[in-house]
Order: sequence, then C-alpha cells, then structure tokens
Amino acid sequence: MGRSSVSSRAQQPSQIWDAALGELQLQVDRTAFETWFKKTDGVALNDGEFVVGTETAFISEMLTKRMSQIVERAVGHVLGEPTSVRFQVLAHADNPSNGQSDDGQPSNADDTSAAGYGDDSQAVPVANATPSNLTTAPFARAPSLNARYTFDRFVVGKSNELAHAAARAVAENPGDAYNPLMLYSEVGLGKTHLMHAIGHQALGKGIDVRYTTAEDFTNEYIRAIHAGTTEEFRLRYRSAGMLLLDDIQFLIGKEQTQEGFFHTFNSLYMSNVQIVITSDRPAHSLKILSERISSRLSSGLSADIQPPDYETRMAILIAKSRQLSVEVSGEVLELLGARIYSNIRELEGSLNRVVAYSDLMQRPLDVELARQIIADTQEANKRRQPSEREVIDAVSKHFGVDTDTLRGPKRDKKTALARQVAMYILREDADMGATAIARALGRKDHSTVLHGCKTIEREQNINSNLRRSILEVRESLAAA
Repeated sequence: MGRSSVSSRAQQPSQIWDAALGELQLQVDRTAFETWFKKTDGVALNDGEFVVGTETAFISEMLTKRMSQIVERAVGHVLGEPTSVRFQVLAHADNPSNGQSDDGQPSNADDTSAAGYGDDSQAVPVANATPSNLTTAPFARAPSLNARYTFDRFVVGKSNELAHAAARAVAENPGDAYNPLMLYSEVGLGKTHLMHAIGHQALGKGIDVRYTTAEDFTNEYIRAIHAGTTEEFRLRYRSAGMLLLDDIQFLIGKEQTQEGFFHTFNSLYMSNVQIVITSDRPAHSLKILSERISSRLSSGLSADIQPPDYETRMAILIAKSRQLSVEVSGEVLELLGARIYSNIRELEGSLNRVVAYSDLMQRPLDVELARQIIADTQEANKRRQPSEREVIDAVSKHFGVDTDTLRGPKRDKKTALARQVAMYILREDADMGATAIARALGRKDHSTVLHGCKTIEREQNINSNLRRSILEVRESLAAA
C-alpha cells in the first residue's frame, strides 16, 4: 500500500500543497511553474479529493486541462494514496489586483503624479552626484530609469534565461561577474528592461549609476565640444559607479563620438566599473564600430534574447492582465499567445487594445473581439508609419490645440495633455527617439518626453476618456 497517509491527513491542506509544490518544481520548467503555480494554495481535503485554490478562473481552467495528471501524482505521492484534484478560484481572488500591482505595491506607486496631465515637468534624474558646476550644462541631467522595469516584473523563459541570469549576476556583483555585459536582441524583447533592472538594484546599493542611450550620449558629446565643456562631460561619465548604455548601434558611422566613448569606456573598465550595453545585434556584427570598441565588447559576456516561446508568452499575458486588473478568458489569452509571437511589446499592446476596445465600445471581451484586434494589428503593421507632421497635425486637430501652441511654452492642462499624447504616439507609432521628439515639439530636454510618455502609459490604463482619444487619433492617422 506504500506510505501511510495518517500523518499526511493530519496536516493542513496548505502544508500538503507546499510539499506537492516542492515535487512539482522539480518536474516542470521554471516558466510553467511561475505562470501556473506561483499564486496557488491548498484549500481542502475531503473524501479523496484535494482542492487547490487559484487566483483566476483562467488559471484553474489551464491547470485542469494541462496539469491535472502531474498534480494528482504529486499530491498522491505526498498523501500516500491516489487522490483526485480540483482547482477553484480563491474567494479573496475575485479582484486580484484590487488597485495594486502584481508585486503587491499600489499600481501607481512607482509613477509620478500628473494631475489632469498638466504637469510637463522634468523626469527625476537617476543620479545627482555630480559637481555643482555641472548642473547648468545641457547634459547634466540623466534620464530616470523606468520604475516598472525591475527584476520582479521580468518574465523568465527559455528565450531569455541566459540574459536574465547574467543581468542578475552583474546586479549582485557589479564589476566582478561579467564586464562588460552586452545584451542584444531585436526590438521589444526586454533587453532595456533588464538593463534598467540592473540599474535599480545598483541604485539600491548606493552605486552612482549613469544611464543613457547612445543617441543621447552622441548629442551630449557634440554639445560639449561646441560649448567647450568636454572636461565636464568626461568627468560626468568617468566618475560613474556603473554605466548603462542603450542601443550602442547608434554610434555606427559617428567616428568622433566613438573616440570619445572608447576613452570613457576604457577609463571605467580599467577602474573595474561595471558597464552594461544593449544592441540590436551581436558584438561581431558591430565591426563597423571602431575595432577597439568591438574588441572591448567581445572581451566580456554577450547574451542574446530570442522571441518568447508559447509558455513565456502566456506568462507575460497573465502578468499583464493582472496589472490591468482585468479578468481575461483563457480562450482570449491563448489566441493572443498563439498568434502574436514576434515581440513582447506587440503582445502586451494587443492585450491592451483588446481591453480598451471592450471597455470603450461596450463589447464582450471575447475571442471574436481578440480576432478582430489581431487582424487590425497585423494590417496596421503592413501600413507605413505616420510622419512626424501627420502625428502632430492629427493630435492638434483632435484636441483643438494649434500646432504652434503644441510646440510652444504653454502648459495649461489641455495643451500639456495634447503635447504628451503627441509624444506618446510619435514614440509608439512613428518610432521616433526621445531626443527627436523633444526637437519636434520644441522641448529643451528629452527627459520631458520620457516623463510625458510615462504619464500617458500610466493614465491610459485607468482613464477611458484618454484611451478613447488615443484610439481616435490613431484611427484618423490610419485613415489618412
């Protein structure tokens, strides 16, 4: 008969389930375990049936369809006798987010307030440990790290586990593990997320972090040359305790900037300062950069991120639905996960659009709507990107704010909201960088653009009027 079940039956259901989870963790891969079992609990044991509580109906459904046999074996092994398993939604999980993010923090805890979208202020710098005489220089402010890009919010799968492990190692022991660390992938797969996560952990240790994009580094370097402040520029970067440089491929063809970057890189490297770099291609494909830079990049660790597999895509969709505080059916998530596989940004964006259309058009959040959104998204991807002028004109017309005012200094609520929506659509749909957007809208500093885009990203999740405005602007651009 095997092991006696008496002592097991005397245990609480939660203890039985903890033991079963220990076995399951050895039998399923990490992504599957984190996706389906992370927020489950043992609820009851009655007449040979063990009840497992889950966070959502979808997770119950998927565990029943895909994991019931392996779970029954694990529970049966713990109890010492064959046991059936049933999954049900926990009573307190009807509204899983309840105004909180999936890490238990208030959903807006990591975002700055922008009452009425009227705040066009600058982003908070990553690090302010710069000499006082630098504060007036155009490049003295570093853009803030995205507060949502942390390790806790990064979904790990087979496609990114090496990059994630390397990023974790660097964050734990900067300068000792892999230096430099280069993360590369196609757009929208999470390399910038991991870079920011490293930065957040380093800041928590009191390290003076310098984060910049290669485009901004180039612009700062050119301004420093013209202003005769190259010494201040060098000091700003070479005094860093960690350097994070996004999209190094932007330096291709810019020999003078490459020279400046190499000397900065070399100074930090020789001082054992951690350097993290992202790129859209591996180091060996960056040969068009100076040979010295390519050689330095190759001396560290390069980790690529591939498009996520199905399990990882499902984990991403579940995490995103929690953030949106929306119950999405299994059929809808499975359809999105099966049909959208190129990058995470498009995957999350499609879920956002399904939820927004359902809310705005008062339509059921069902498979039919998801199919329509997928078809519209794929069709939109075939169309050309809107131009800078088209976006600004469309936003101007929708909000009733003329283009000169949009580019001007006015900061009343109506103008600031229109300006921030323009920033967001220029970045998302016209694929423009923050510096180019700042220039297009007459802003002095690209950090204003980062702040504006972050505000729109946050507020559209909770403001249906804003979602409708963005949708209408995009529809007018598509019809043009």
